[in-house]
Amino acid sequence: MTVDDRLTEIQDRIERKVGGIGKGKYARILRMAKKPTREEYIKVLLITGFGILLLGVVGFVIYLLMAVYFPIP
Repeated sequence: MTVDDRLTEIQDRIERKVGGIGKGKYARILRMAKKPTREEYIKVLLITGFGILLLGVVGFVIYLLMAVYFPIP
């Protein structure tokens, strides 16, 4: 089997997997999907940003507690 044959086989396998996306269990979700409006996008952006900020604050508080109670010699 040559390199070209092997690459063609791999490409055919990938195309078969990708070709079935619209027909399988995710087809309904893909058909219902739509582009978000500006307001929806801003809400998602704010909520995600707040979540990242909250995780950072929690991590920093844990770091401070560890530094105070278990200092590295």
